[in-house]
Amino acid sequence: MKAIIPVAGAGTKLRPHTYTQPKALIPLAGKTILSIIVDQLKDSGIQEFIFIIGYLGEKIQDYVTAHYPDLNCHFVSQNDRNGTGHAVALTKDLVGDDEIFIVLGDTIAEYEIDEILQYPGSMLAIKKVDDPRNFGVAEIDEEGWITRVVEKPAIPKSNMALVGIYKIVETAILFDCLEAVLAEKEDLVDLNLTDALDCMIKKGARFKSFKVSNWFDCGKKETLLESNAILLKKFGGTTFEVNPFQNTIIIPPVSIGAGCVIKNSVIGPNVAIGEHTSINHAIIKDSIIGAYSNIFEIVLNSSLIGSDAEVKGVSRNLNIGDNTAIDLGGSRS
Repeated sequence: MKAIIPVAGAGTKLRPHTYTQPKALIPLAGKTILSIIVDQLKDSGIQEFIFIIGYLGEKIQDYVTAHYPDLNCHFVSQNDRNGTGHAVALTKDLVGDDEIFIVLGDTIAEYEIDEILQYPGSMLAIKKVDDPRNFGVAEIDEEGWITRVVEKPAIPKSNMALVGIYKIVETAILFDCLEAVLAEKEDLVDLNLTDALDCMIKKGARFKSFKVSNWFDCGKKETLLESNAILLKKFGGTTFEVNPFQNTIIIPPVSIGAGCVIKNSVIGPNVAIGEHTSINHAIIKDSIIGAYSNIFEIVLNSSLIGSDAEVKGVSRNLNIGDNTAIDLGGSRS
């Protein structure tokens, strides 16, 4: 079994952070999006990984090489972002006849992965959504077999969305279908993996559906922060400290990286801070702070701060009498 993780996308919805950092390396609950995916697969026994890289791909490669030296890793470049189907097609020579387990590089979900790996056939992950028009959609019979998949249908016949996790046994049929779909496409920009999966079903391949219990959206700031809070509660948070943080209150769950210096602050709940970040006179909750950043004299709530950033508020000296209300943030409409 080989794992394929496409991480070539530009992550435009998370800009400006993804101008300098691949989306897969955005910090999340003391880890990264990519490390959560890789750890989940590695802990279930998968040892060979194929990463499809593109935008800022050298950072992905450096990260994987440094953090997973014991894994057998391959890196395939997708220079033109022509869709997930095109990305997977590039792995044909590396896959050979082996079974594959594909997880899209921004897909974090909770499911019984060991049961999926032990199942002898192909399987696709699904989850019920309110509006399936922005997803690949699976039509499923009463026994859980997938009869058809379609990408972003205008009039969906099902509300079961494809999560972005695919176990495929019939890899020869998959690559034949990818080539067939590619031959039919006049424009490569939108070569979806869903089109090849539907081709496989028409050729007789059978896919059993399986539901994920949780599906964490890491696609934009608001949902990324929500996922951070949920995963911090799940992982319990971690705090690396040689000396106690001076005059600081920590409200769990939080994750604080190694080498951080925090003084005169209130941190938490639901805060993840990267390594070697300095914080002084700050109140931070429901936020993600990158590594090697400097945060001073500020209140942060529901904020996403990148690495190597400096954020400084305004120091105020107040003399306030009784029965007074002051809003230092200004009026809100």
